[in-house]
Formats: sequence, C-alpha cells, structure tokens
Amino acid sequence: MKEANTVSTVDLTRLSWRKSSRSTANGDNGNCVEIAFAGPVVAVRDSKNPDAATLAVPATAFTSLLRTV
Repeated sequence: MKEANTVSTVDLTRLSWRKSSRSTANGDNGNCVEIAFAGPVVAVRDSKNPDAATLAVPATAFTSLLRTV
C-alpha cells in the first residue's frame, strides 16, 4: 500500500516528457506514447492528447513491465 499512496501524492504538472522510440510517425493516426520519470513514479500519456488522463504507476511496477515485454 505504501507505493499506491506515493503515486497519488506525486505532482505530475511539471514533468519532462519523453516520446517512446517505438512510437509510430503516421501523423494523427500514429501510436504515440510519452513517459516521464517522477521519482518513485513513472507517468505515461498519449502524446497526441497530452491534456487527457495520465497513467501513473510505481517505478518498480514499470520496471517489471519492461522486463516482461
């Protein structure tokens, strides 16, 4: 539970976003994902719609995801 509380208290408003090298460049129809590192949290968003919802997960969970894909 400690990580969940950490995720909910991280300020996501001033992050430095980085576009995935796996994102496609097909104009508006491309699959574009951006990530930002915020201490104990990794934030993920759709670069075509950056004002939409942001998914924030514990960095440990994101690392586990990367190891399995």
